[in-house]
Formats: sequence, C-alpha cells, structure tokens
Amino acid sequence: MQIYNTLTRRKEAFTPIEPGRIRMYVCGMTVYDYCHLGHARVMVAFDVITRYLRWRGFDVTYVRNITDIDDKILRRADENGESIDSLTERMIAAMHEDEARLFVLRPDHEPRATGHIGEIVAMIETLIAKDYAYAADNGDVYYRVRRFEGYGKLNNRDLDEMRAGARVEVDEHKEDPLDFVLWKAAKPGEASWPSPWGEGRPGWHIECSAMSTCCLGETFDIHGGGPDLTFPHHENEIAQSEAATGKPYVNTWMHAGAVRVDQEKMSKSLGNFFTIREVLEVHDPEVVRYLLVASHYRSPINYAPESLSEARKSLERFYNSLEGVSLEGLALEGAAAAEDGVDGRFEARFTAAMDDDFNTAEALSVLFDLARELNRAKKEAPGQAPALAHELKRLGGVLGLLTQDPAAFLKGGAGELPLSEAEIEARIAARAEAKKAKDFATADGIRDELAALGIILKDAREGTTWVYEQPAD
Repeated sequence: MQIYNTLTRRKEAFTPIEPGRIRMYVCGMTVYDYCHLGHARVMVAFDVITRYLRWRGFDVTYVRNITDIDDKILRRADENGESIDSLTERMIAAMHEDEARLFVLRPDHEPRATGHIGEIVAMIETLIAKDYAYAADNGDVYYRVRRFEGYGKLNNRDLDEMRAGARVEVDEHKEDPLDFVLWKAAKPGEASWPSPWGEGRPGWHIECSAMSTCCLGETFDIHGGGPDLTFPHHENEIAQSEAATGKPYVNTWMHAGAVRVDQEKMSKSLGNFFTIREVLEVHDPEVVRYLLVASHYRSPINYAPESLSEARKSLERFYNSLEGVSLEGLALEGAAAAEDGVDGRFEARFTAAMDDDFNTAEALSVLFDLARELNRAKKEAPGQAPALAHELKRLGGVLGLLTQDPAAFLKGGAGELPLSEAEIEARIAARAEAKKAKDFATADGIRDELAALGIILKDAREGTTWVYEQPAD
C-alpha cells in the first residue's frame, strides 16, 4: 500500500507501527457555525480511508477532535446572546446530523478540547521545563519557534523566509514575532480554567497535540486534515509534540484537497459559501457524496450545478444496473463464487487502485466496468446477474456508495420530484387508458410531458415503471 506523505512530499510504502493496527487522528471542526462543503470534503475523504483500511483487515482507531473553545466561539456566543455550551452543543448536534446524511461513519473517539485541559496544561509545563516555551508577564505562554530545530519541515519553509515574508502577529510580550501562543490569559468575563500562569484557556495548536497523544500515544501512524491546516497548525503541532516527547510525532501526514465553487475558492466574502445542510436541501446526499468521492482525495473539487448533474447521472448508471436484480439468498460477506459469474478480477483491480494512495477515481472506473458486465449478464446470462450485482454493491459500499434501494434512488427521493408519486401514477394510468382506447397521440403526449420533467417511463410485460433523471440546469 502506497500513501502520499505531505511531510516527505512523495508516495511511500505504508507500514503501520504495530502490525495490523492503525492509529489515525484527523483535525475536526471548530463548532461555532454549521459545517460547510470544505468540512464535508475532509469528513468524506477520511471516512473512505477508514472504511477501506478496515475492509483490508486493519484494526483502525480513528480519532477526530472537536474544538469547542476558541476566539470564534466566544465571539459568536456573544453575538447570539447564548452561552458557549449552548452554542457548541447545538453545532455539534448539527454536525452529527450532516455527517450521518452524507453516510459518514462516526469516529471511534471524538475528544473535545475542554475535556483535556489537564493534559494541555501538563504538556505546556513540560515545554517550559525543556525551555521550548516561556510565560510572559501578561499571563500568556508562548512557544519558542527558533528553539525547535526542525520547524518548517512539513511545509518546507525556512525560518528566516517566514520571518521576512509571512504575516506574523506582532506582540510586545513575545521574544520573537514567530513565536505562537500556547496559553491565553483570560479577559474579564471570558471562559477560563486555572493554570500555573493564572486563569486562561489553551491556544488552538496545543489542543490537538495534547488530544492526539492522549488518545493515540506519543507517535502514531496517520495525521490528516484539510489543505489549509499544513501551516501553521500542523507545523506547530509537530514542534510542540516532538519537543515535549522527544519522539517523532506522526509517520504519515495526509491532507485532503480544497473545494472550489464554479472554479473559484469558496469564500464568505465572495458570496459562494455553502453549508452542508443548504446543499442537501436541494440535492440527494448520495449525489453529494459521490461528487466528493469521484476525485482523488488530494485533488481540488469543483462544486457547480453541472458537476452535481454529472454525479447524479453516474449514480443512475450504477442503480440502473442494479435495478430488478434480486440478491435474496446470496451470502452477505465475501466475494461471490467464480461459478456464479465473478472471478475476483474486479476486486483485485479495485484493491490495486485503492492501495495506490486511495485512488477513488480509478476504483470507480473499476465499478463502471463491473456495472457494464452486470448489464451484459442481465441480457445474456441472467443466472450470473445476482452475483455481479452483489459484488457491485459490496465494492461500492467500501466507498460508502450504492447502499440505497435502486428503485427508490431512481425515483429521485422525497423532495426532489417535480410531481408527487401519486400524480405520476395517475398520469401513467391515464396513459394506459389512452393506449387501451388506441389514442396513441394522447398516450405519447403524456409520456413526453413526463419526460420533459425528467420522469422517464419504462414499459415492460409486467407494466409501466418510472425513474427520475434530474434535468441538467
């Protein structure tokens, strides 16, 4: 298995620290607002990675933290006139709703910063004792960036270049403008906790260092996150953690690609900022998930009406292949037997694609080949179709796809149809009556009217069924 390591800037053969076991930490959300599409990208990317590693037989411990104390949280709670606990609990509940709708499995552990204040304070005390940090006379505690020899290695940055070109926070209490805060002295009325340096709260970076090592140990296998976290957040995590423990912090660093909207960076200032729940109000959740899975996790994704339309059409191809094939009586685990029409070649190709840095785009191309084989079998060798359909659903399930009932998906799902199901069935009945009366002009008119709305009729000996194909915008 090869994984691209941001730290070394190349693909590497992946070997877990403990044979058969993988410990992975992913930076989660700061819960002051609803999750947006960029969060969805990270959620889905590492959900797929976790699903696949487990499918390959690894015992995966997946940790994704929650930042529940932060400047943004304090400001938003004040603006809303509500308590910090009320705001964060509400946003955490919304986050769990969003991820469930996107078929994202919950992580094994979801530590909150406020639940690890003791570990955070202890790590800061260790850094001070080792001379990597210092307490300022204003009650803040800062990390000495120049004291850590490897600072900049994740982002391949030189300290002097950072000092000359980066926008760093100028603070008269800092020894060096590059130093960053570990502990913030509380302002009057702010949420705070006791510490050796007075009442205060942790800085953002130290929270993840403390929570990850607490949950996974001083050195673990994989650390992931969004593309905007490599600097300074992850760079600072490395500096803090390795200075405190004297050991390598993480073996493999992974970062998901950004989400763009109509080829522009998603930004509130540009007015192209979408929350997950806004998108799911108008699009099937599996269509959104497919869009996020269809590109390699490190590649940027463009969110646009036409990209969602293409995602819908791709899923329809899979579900059209699965429609009408009964899986009753087939084994629920393991590949279907070769004599039933599946010889293992699709699983082998799928595994090879995913072993190559979780190449979901290539894995999906294997599933399209499998769908074509299923379509052929439905016409030429019906006895092989159930095993092929089972294999398609089994491999698709590794990506968190193809878990719905085909007929239900193809009918568009509640809320997306231009007509109610009762209205559609009534028009199908009217068409049947027209055909019976040999009024073919009326029958064809009903068919064409429904087709214009995206409702495609399928006539068979058993009767007429329909699917919904969302018209392109």
